[in-house]
Amino acid sequence: MHFACENTDNKAEQPLSPAGRAKQVKMSDHSLIEYYQRLTASRLFFCLGFARREKGINNLFINEQIRDKEVRVIGEAGNMIGVMSTKEALAMAQDAGLDLIKIAPTATPPVCKIADYGKYQYEQLRKEKEARKKQHQVDIKEIRISPNIDTNDVNTKINSARKFLAKGDKVKVTLRFRGREMAHMNTTKHVLDDFAEQLADVAVIEKPAKVEGRSIIMFLTAKKEEKPSKNKEEAPKQD
Repeated sequence: MHFACENTDNKAEQPLSPAGRAKQVKMSDHSLIEYYQRLTASRLFFCLGFARREKGINNLFINEQIRDKEVRVIGEAGNMIGVMSTKEALAMAQDAGLDLIKIAPTATPPVCKIADYGKYQYEQLRKEKEARKKQHQVDIKEIRISPNIDTNDVNTKINSARKFLAKGDKVKVTLRFRGREMAHMNTTKHVLDDFAEQLADVAVIEKPAKVEGRSIIMFLTAKKEEKPSKNKEEAPKQD
């Protein structure tokens, strides 16, 4: 199947532009689909690139976008140059073949750095990425026990809780009741207390036991390591 443009007007035919001549090129169905796919993709990449540039300009004012009368300038190597007029700072950046970037707009006066704008953005993105990697996402791990749980099962659950706490996660201990066990909820709460006591060396109770429906729930979190006090007197040296 072939596609071609036809002139349906009664007027004399006008010379076609290069784009018009391209439309008259005979294409198969497959090549026509590929043509529109490439066209759509190129437009999408252009829009995304334009959005990124606009976002960068809005977040950081550079060069002539800086309207302050004076700024505090930091050199490319991180050295403090001092306070000067924005005109002088911009001339200094241009002489070095670099940009003047406002990095602390809320300071008095605003702080600007002389650097390559593209490299500065790249370094900032790299630092943010590394900071996200170092952040530990705390998960809540649930451990379910019953009022009639035996000793071996309790020990297994406690060992699992220790592993979760060692990774920095929180532990949700759920004491579940079924059928006639509901009549003994108040008298079996000690099961949770005993569970927390077994983990007292590595965990503290973040949220005490609370009844929720057919369960009693308690939250444990890892115990923070105590830092040695700096006020402790050093033991006298023996001669």
